[in-house]
Amino acid sequence: MTVSRRTLLAAGLAATPLAACDQALKAVQERADPTPMGRSAAAGDAAPAGQSAAPQSEVSQGVRMPSAPWTYAAFQAAMEASKRPSRITEAEWAAIQARKPAAVKRISDYLAARFGAADPNVLKAFEAVPREYYHYQYAEQRSMATQAYEANPKPWAIGHGSVLSDYLGQAYMTQLAAPKPTDVSLEIGTGSGFQSSLLSRIVRDAYTIEIIEPIGRAVDQIFAPLGYSNVHGKVGDGYFGWPEVSEGFDIIMLTCVAQYAPPELFRQLKPGGRLIIPIGQPFRRGQVLYVYTKDADGRVHSRRDVGVFFIPMTGAMQSRPKGG
Repeated sequence: MTVSRRTLLAAGLAATPLAACDQALKAVQERADPTPMGRSAAAGDAAPAGQSAAPQSEVSQGVRMPSAPWTYAAFQAAMEASKRPSRITEAEWAAIQARKPAAVKRISDYLAARFGAADPNVLKAFEAVPREYYHYQYAEQRSMATQAYEANPKPWAIGHGSVLSDYLGQAYMTQLAAPKPTDVSLEIGTGSGFQSSLLSRIVRDAYTIEIIEPIGRAVDQIFAPLGYSNVHGKVGDGYFGWPEVSEGFDIIMLTCVAQYAPPELFRQLKPGGRLIIPIGQPFRRGQVLYVYTKDADGRVHSRRDVGVFFIPMTGAMQSRPKGG
């Protein structure tokens, strides 16, 4: 997003050759029609097209913090329940936890520098969500938990052309979205699931769509073991949003770069809502984060935010010219 954001994401892509990444992404371009994932996060099946969406969750009185201590045993049990093998030792897990406070302080300083002050709810959400749980290489079926909370934040390839974004960038986009307990959010590009998990600790309900089927189906199983019952996911093309959620969304966030903002997303954005979207050309510099807002009369306003570098939005975005 800033110079550090661009540099970090470029470093992450260097770990996966661009040609290989592009090939993996092109393989899913024709999946334009959403198909439900195996299970919605601890809340029943994700709603297929034409059926009602997941039931409304309760509004939290504050950031949803863990109901039980996050221990090595809890980590191992959650990994097993999510069907992702992990071989890290208890000593390695303890080292991860020892790095977390410094990472949270790094996030706090970064947000203060960017916004003037860090949103306390964003910091609490980062403290609540165990990032090491999301460090997983799905193509190779191995945990990367020992790399969590790195001192030099960067994206990590998680397989099948997808990445876990760097945590400073995710913190920035979360505070930019200004999530509130009554909000309903939609993320386009589930990836590791970390961004929607982060939002879910603050908002009422967090919806997320992933077009890469192997990632979407695997990541769909990681929310329930953490008790994140207000995360609802499906495999599909985020270009079309999630129209079955008839109330619409207060926050729509794309974690992939689009060539333009899909019209359907504006229709699903509530008055007072925020659409945060990277716009630019795939695998090229010059991508910019845009913030669109809708006023009470339904008029849409936009502003440029910062420079970013994201992997591309696939599916209908790559087959439909602007206005198509």
